[in-house]
Amino acid sequence: MNSETIVSVEGLRKTYHRNGGSLDILKGITMEIGRGELLGIVGVSGAGKTTLLQIVGTLDRPTSGSVLFDGSDISRMSEDELAAFRNRTIGFVFQFHHLLPEFDAVENVMLPCMIQGISRSESRSRAVSLLDELGLSGRKDHRIGELSGGEQQRVAICRALVMNPAVLLADEPTGNLDKETANGVFDILLSLNRSRKLTVMMVTHNAELASRMHRVIRLDDGMIVA
Repeated sequence: MNSETIVSVEGLRKTYHRNGGSLDILKGITMEIGRGELLGIVGVSGAGKTTLLQIVGTLDRPTSGSVLFDGSDISRMSEDELAAFRNRTIGFVFQFHHLLPEFDAVENVMLPCMIQGISRSESRSRAVSLLDELGLSGRKDHRIGELSGGEQQRVAICRALVMNPAVLLADEPTGNLDKETANGVFDILLSLNRSRKLTVMMVTHNAELASRMHRVIRLDDGMIVA
């Protein structure tokens, strides 16, 4: 693992046991992600893309193998340690934004800060600054149901960034959007990658967007094939 590597995945395997049988989802994935890299993960449905992202993001544990952040093996952390690490180090953006409809945009973005125990005033300041940066200054006080799909995804990106994570993991973040809106959301991720040197790992089925990334890894049947 060199000094420019932020995430190192070594021999990652994930097996599910059901009804007396077993299903191998990941079959020995080894890869590195460079600091500030925009990495695409592509492949057919069922290839293991989301499972890989969830394990790198500490939302799931591997059956065997390890995930290292800056040389530290997070696979050995307790659940409480993982939760704290995840909140301060990793941002998540999903295809379905998982925003809370009873809250407005600012309140949704504030949530990770509040969970971390940051003061309400500081949490709000961070949230407002990010929403302004992503062009939502006039929509801050709107509830989620009053926002367009593209605006909702931008709020989700703000929420993912509010703790200043080192790594952003995005699982089909444009999959639910029309082409123009999808390109706009991707342009935001590209800009954040450049301006903040943010490491981005993004699962996508969109070949056009994948072609604009620094590097693309293709998974097939739980293995890296290209």
